[in-house]
Parts: sequence; C-alpha cells; structure tokens
Amino acid sequence: MSYVYNGSVLRYMSGIDLSCNHLTGRIPPEIGYLNEIHVLNLSHNRLTGLIPSTFSNLKQIESLDLSYNNLNGRIPPQLTELNTLAVFSVAYNNLLGPTPAQKALFGTFDDSSYEGNPLLCGAPLQINCTKIESSLVLTNVTNYNRKNNGLIDMRIFTGALWCRTEREGKGWGRMAREGE
Repeated sequence: MSYVYNGSVLRYMSGIDLSCNHLTGRIPPEIGYLNEIHVLNLSHNRLTGLIPSTFSNLKQIESLDLSYNNLNGRIPPQLTELNTLAVFSVAYNNLLGPTPAQKALFGTFDDSSYEGNPLLCGAPLQINCTKIESSLVLTNVTNYNRKNNGLIDMRIFTGALWCRTEREGKGWGRMAREGE
C-alpha cells in the first residue's frame, strides 16, 4: 500500500528534519523542488544512491545535512549554486571523486563536512585527486568482482593491465619483446 499526499502544505514548510529515522532507499529527487525549504536534515539514516542534482533548486536552503548514510557517487557540482547555504555535511557516506569547487559559500566549509568518505578528494581535504584516481579504478574492479562471484570481466582485466604498462612506460609491443 502506498500513500501519496497531493496537498500544497509541503510548499510552505520551512524545514524538514527526518534524521535518525532508519529511513532506507534513495532520496527522492522531488525534494529538490521544495524551493521554500531552509533546513533539510536527512542525517543518521540508511539512505543509499546518489545525492539528487535537483537539490541545486533549493535556493533558500541554509542547512543541508546528509551525513551518516550510505550515499554514493559524486557530490553534484551544481550544489555550488546554493548561495544561502551556511551549514553543509555529507560526512560518513560512501562518496567519491572531487569535492565541489571552493567558490561562493562552499569555500567556507572545512574538512569536517566531508570526513568519513575515503574516496573524496580535493580542497578542503588533504587528499590530492590524482592520487585517488588509481584507487577508484581498483575499487570499480573490486566491486565488479564481488557482483560477479569473483570473475573479472576480461575487458576490465585487459584495461587495467594496459593502464599499468602504459604508466610504467612499457607499451604492449615493448612488453611482449621483453617477455621473449
């Protein structure tokens, strides 16, 4: 059974705090269309999936807390368009890639906003994004490996081997000659 509310009261709410409710599943992208929201706290749940890019529509948002969930993927770069955001946390998720550009208010958030995401990189974190790229390739291979009962797709294996040999300055032809 599913309940859907069709009224307009959600348009007039100024804050939503659903923290610590054991919520599961993905964050509905429709939340990004609640353009009068000033505070959104979805922390300390079991939410999964991506941070909706529609959150860039929350033009009145002052506090956005998505910490302590199981969110993955990249932080949408469009979030830097939120000019009223004073509090931001995505700490302790499974996010990866570069942090949003340090422009506007995103330049004011320190590393505590991002901590607990070992595959995030860039300012204000002390992790350089070029160092983490090789780790991301390994993570993708490992995740694929888990989903396929330990079998690595030959395309992934060949691609990883090619990257390794190219990085060491040994092309395919040179590697074959050395092996003879």
